[in-house]
Amino acid sequence: MSVACNTVKMADKNGDLSFFNQESTQWRDIPKEPIAYAPKKETIMLVGGLTILQDKLIETALHSIGENFVALPNPDFESFQKGKAFGNRGQCNPTYFTVGNLVKYLQNLRDEKGISAEEIVKKYVFVTAGGCGPCRFGMYITEYKKALRDAGLDGFRITSFEHDKGIFQESDEESLLNLSPTFFIALVKAILIGDILNLLGYKMRPYEIETGSTDKALETCRVIVSDAFEQKKNLTKALWSCRKILAEVKLNRLQPKAKVLVMGEFWAAMTEGDGNYNLHRFLEAEGAECIPQPVMNRLMLSIWEAERKLTKKDELAVETDKKVDFSSMKTRLLIKLAKAAVKTHFTIYAKAIGLHDYEIPNMEKLAALSEQYYTLDCEGGEGHLEVAHLIESVKDNLSHLTISVKPFGCMPSSAVSDGVQSLVTNRFPSANFLAIETSGEGAANFYSRVQMALFKAKQLAKEEFEALSLPEHTPEKVHNYLYQPHNAQAGTAAKLVKSLGNF
Repeated sequence: MSVACNTVKMADKNGDLSFFNQESTQWRDIPKEPIAYAPKKETIMLVGGLTILQDKLIETALHSIGENFVALPNPDFESFQKGKAFGNRGQCNPTYFTVGNLVKYLQNLRDEKGISAEEIVKKYVFVTAGGCGPCRFGMYITEYKKALRDAGLDGFRITSFEHDKGIFQESDEESLLNLSPTFFIALVKAILIGDILNLLGYKMRPYEIETGSTDKALETCRVIVSDAFEQKKNLTKALWSCRKILAEVKLNRLQPKAKVLVMGEFWAAMTEGDGNYNLHRFLEAEGAECIPQPVMNRLMLSIWEAERKLTKKDELAVETDKKVDFSSMKTRLLIKLAKAAVKTHFTIYAKAIGLHDYEIPNMEKLAALSEQYYTLDCEGGEGHLEVAHLIESVKDNLSHLTISVKPFGCMPSSAVSDGVQSLVTNRFPSANFLAIETSGEGAANFYSRVQMALFKAKQLAKEEFEALSLPEHTPEKVHNYLYQPHNAQAGTAAKLVKSLGNF
């Protein structure tokens, strides 16, 4: 794809044409020397970037269909430092952490495991999501290659799939990824089950009587599910087995704790480590219950966006007196089937393991809530979801505090939090909202701001709990069972007290 430029016919001030009479070619991001890469069946795919539990489940799920995937360790502060050292300046937090994490892992293979740089380049490939948008996300692959080249791994391969195309990926025989329906089904199942286990963990951990018992039970469940993937066993039965294990964790849910909705830029809000200063664990240590944003929310948003694009395309065809083509109807059917499949599998898995009180996000409702504040056609970052989640949280009394966490300098997310959300909080004065940035450094300032916002949230949780009358006797099993939702209270303890008449 090299394109030669025409020779420039002009002279400098001294009449010398030698500089301009040079034939230039288009820059190409390829190694200087040809590399004989390993055949596809011997290639090791590296993957990472979701929650710790989900990365491990994805590795196992893809192994079960014959794909050689290895999950990278969770990015830490050393990953951030390597990203800074080898990456370009002015990048966002996720870039530094994820790029640096890959460099760190490969350097460990070379320096600790004794695998030569040449063999690493030939045998390993990193798989990431790609896409366009008004941020650095579209440049991630170039950033990976630049850092790896400077780290002595020139020619290391990076491959990607479009994050918003789902099963409608463009692929060919030369593609390293097997982007088949089987691949995406296994991937989505692992993501959904990971979401469910994570949601249960966040609901249980703040109320556990024995510290660490929830994490221990979740790890046992992960092993059971991983074995089910590997042995091609029934996943629903495996999750039913996990239900019994989780039920053995002793809880005391009659403790008033501030409920905190954590949202914002996808990676910064989801990661569980130094990338967001371990925000979720910090909140739990400070006496709060987190409401995380599962990966499924982003998946449902992508499906909703695809459906919306198709609708607008069909409307335009009608306006211009053109017929809606067959491919459009076929795509719409596939989108509806994909949405139904995701919802059905999530519901079945959630009921099997005992996650009852969770509603799959209603994308039409969220779009309606945010439409007057944020255009639905802007797909950068999380689109309109951040605005919608804040409004929903206030209207339906879902939390005592909403935190929007984002990388330093994240253009799409910062524009929403620092701009649009100011109008939203003005319209909804009862909203307790905190927009906060992460930069990889500056944890003390980050924690201080969270603690100030959390103080008000804890007071709200305590007041709504004390306003209710606690029965003299409460059934022991109430702590592990479903409580009925009451919009008058946001806190788990207050909702549970309100529901005791049902037991």
